[in-house]
Amino acid sequence: MAPICIKDTGKYGNGIYATRDIKKDELIEVSPVLISPKKEWKYLKKTILVNYCFFWGEDNDTAIALGHGALFNHSYTPNATFDNNEDNLSIDFYALADIKAGEEITINYNGELENISPLWFTVIE
Repeated sequence: MAPICIKDTGKYGNGIYATRDIKKDELIEVSPVLISPKKEWKYLKKTILVNYCFFWGEDNDTAIALGHGALFNHSYTPNATFDNNEDNLSIDFYALADIKAGEEITINYNGELENISPLWFTVIE
């Protein structure tokens, strides 16, 4: 059984939820990515895909997350984090703490856990 599923959050659309208890440091999801060069950002930011992008590599290219990776919601107090796995062309999501079955799994969109910089939308905690 997959450790995650998609459910309506009741606040801001779909989100990712634990289907079973997940242990701290456990790998939650490996999401393949499509890489778009930095020079194409001006086109991407005019599309809905902008909501599913991650910075990628030293050149600040863009990775478009596929699979469940595109649906993790943001929190300034997340219970998961992510790493760009450049060798695998994936974004790997890990639990920062024990996560109970039924709990929403969130990440900090700013990439760094302590980064509370404003985002392009109003954050609902």
